[in-house]
Amino acid sequence: MTDDSISASVERLMQSPGGQIIEDLREYIQRTFKGYLILFLLAFSLSFPFTRSLVAWLIEPGRLPEDVSIIVVTPVEFLLLQLRIAGGVGLCLVVLVALCHGAWKGSKHQAVKERLAEIEFQIPKPAPALLWTLLSSTLLFGLGLYYAWEWLIPLLLEYLTTDAQQVGLSTEWRLAGYVGFIINLALASAIGFQSPVLTTLALRTGLAERQTLTTYRRHIWFSAFVMGAMLSPPDPLSLFLVAMPVIVLFELAVGVDRIIRS
Repeated sequence: MTDDSISASVERLMQSPGGQIIEDLREYIQRTFKGYLILFLLAFSLSFPFTRSLVAWLIEPGRLPEDVSIIVVTPVEFLLLQLRIAGGVGLCLVVLVALCHGAWKGSKHQAVKERLAEIEFQIPKPAPALLWTLLSSTLLFGLGLYYAWEWLIPLLLEYLTTDAQQVGLSTEWRLAGYVGFIINLALASAIGFQSPVLTTLALRTGLAERQTLTTYRRHIWFSAFVMGAMLSPPDPLSLFLVAMPVIVLFELAVGVDRIIRS
């Protein structure tokens, strides 16, 4: 694809109703940037005192694989880990609020109102798009954490530990590496489980047509595996277990949209 064709595609996108919504959101976020920054700092400050208890809970012997010990190799490792966890909490809250803002702004856009009028299934008026997005996003976030904690993390820890011990290696894990491993997989799952919300918003606001998403299905699948490769250990099993829920939920969202608007 040439640079001219890419520029033309981008120009068409920005002139579409979805592109206009993106531009409105960009301007809105610029105006409210200080509010997002304050929100991040507030969440960071409130969550930081609890990071010590969280780390202590994660390294309890009952939660570690057999014959595994946790070590600290630098004086500031524990402090930096606490800062990282508190920063992750703040970032997640900012993303959630930004997603809800996007739904609220999008629902007030004229193009979205016209598009929703064409859909037989209507969201009840007493429940605005903001509330539905918040509830759906929160539920999927919790399901993603549950999937990671009950299935993904125990399976991978046991697999990686056994793999190392079978060749005679002692399993001493750095505190930052162990906790970071768990947090990365939990966040990857929680964020990946947001794919139905993002897909539905893109379809309902006109940002993307269903035919466009199905045409570029392979690219979306590839992006899911890229995300899995970035946030999971470098082995095929981890990559598959992180990426597949994203793909399945994306296809589910597209299928539901096809049924509702068929």
